[in-house]
Amino acid sequence: MRIAVISDLHANREALEAVLAHLATQDVGRLFCLGDVVGYGAEPEFCVDLVRGHAEICLLGNHDEALFGDASDFNTHARKAIEYTRSRMLPRWWSGSEKKARWKWMRGLPDNHREGRFLFVHGSPRDHVREYVLATDGFLNPDKMRSIFNAFEGIALAGHTHQPGLHDESLGFHSLEGRESLTLRLPRDEKCLINVGSVGQPRDGDNRACYAILEDELITWHRVSYDYRAAMHKILDTGALPEVLARRLAVGK
Repeated sequence: MRIAVISDLHANREALEAVLAHLATQDVGRLFCLGDVVGYGAEPEFCVDLVRGHAEICLLGNHDEALFGDASDFNTHARKAIEYTRSRMLPRWWSGSEKKARWKWMRGLPDNHREGRFLFVHGSPRDHVREYVLATDGFLNPDKMRSIFNAFEGIALAGHTHQPGLHDESLGFHSLEGRESLTLRLPRDEKCLINVGSVGQPRDGDNRACYAILEDELITWHRVSYDYRAAMHKILDTGALPEVLARRLAVGK
């Protein structure tokens, strides 16, 4: 098994194209997306269409879900991004078939996928869409982490926090610490929770896009440089998305 796993694209065309170009050099035949295809960025339709065309599995993220429901629990910047995305993507009766098909595809995304000993979600094994599992939870909130580990068997993969790394059963977190790539061996008889990182909006202090390649016994993360300045300018040029959503791309926060 060799599956590329991406997550949290957040309508960042430049980052997604760079990751797919990198993937083309990796001899990987399958692609899974763990959600949040939209939100924050300037080009939601392009990213949705690219995922629809390339990913075997795409899961529902909290920003994807918010398109069809309530974003009142989002912060102001995230809520404005959902409003911008909805205004672009919501089909009307006069809309073309492609726009309607795109919206229908988004509405039909599942919230989890199981394959052998691997569980794929956006948020966590307890709450597939919305729960955050932070890199610091192992020592700041160990009861939460033990409860999460009790909620699944085998190995779980998620996104959502934009913090790539691996939680083991000791509740330790193994991060990339600025590396361009990192490979860890997966336990056979123990659980672990993997965060694959974010393609479109990294938040671990490294502004390069991040994705992972999953094998039977290994997980490998890759950092990919992309033209974040072009993505920043597109956000600013919308006149609707908050400036902070552009600035954070430069610092990976």
